[in-house]
Amino acid sequence: MMSPFLISDMLLPVWVSIKLASITTLCLLLFATPLAYWLAKPSRGNVAGRIKILLMGIIAMPLVLPPTVIGFYLLLLLSPSVGIGQWLIEHNISPLVFTFEGLVIGSIIYSLPFYIQPVYAQFLRIPQSVMEVASLLEPSRLRRFIKIVLPQARIGIILGGLISFAHTIGEFGVVLMIGGSISGETKVVSIAIYEQVEALNYEAAHLISGILIIMGIIMVALIAAVSRLNQRP
Repeated sequence: MMSPFLISDMLLPVWVSIKLASITTLCLLLFATPLAYWLAKPSRGNVAGRIKILLMGIIAMPLVLPPTVIGFYLLLLLSPSVGIGQWLIEHNISPLVFTFEGLVIGSIIYSLPFYIQPVYAQFLRIPQSVMEVASLLEPSRLRRFIKIVLPQARIGIILGGLISFAHTIGEFGVVLMIGGSISGETKVVSIAIYEQVEALNYEAAHLISGILIIMGIIMVALIAAVSRLNQRP
């Protein structure tokens, strides 16, 4: 039988994954929601439309590229020798590779299309007549967005948040490349399972996997319930 210390040590990666998924989802709610709204708005002119198409293509890259490819280029970008990492070193700021903050950046990029798609689709469902009336009642764009647009898109926002949270919980390739396996800092649940299997410690792998399966069932049930609400007229 496993000791309580060993059990608590194995539960630590679960907590790191939950914390990572929560912070990533919160960041997407704050920053990706306005982006999805801007993408869904009718474009004024061909240039703006082409920019939106290009940006949507870039956002969708995690859907078609292997996670290790994204993780590799993020590792290069954040490393102390080039890119953002070099700029941080020059300004006496700690580099982001192999840190929890680096994991958050990688998770936001990798989970961005999973959040953007349902929110973007929900913004498209808002009738144009509602937006025209809203512009007459509320001249401020910010207040109009907060008071009228966001409530109209709440189902898509909730759905996007649930999907991105569940997706972040199961990340492996990206977080392994830029975070490594630092206990309590960057070792997420998927990496912990991989390490236990490599060590032939199947009992521990079963325990951690069982927790992940239970969380997955709960998330799938919530996503299905919200999707059913979204299908109502």
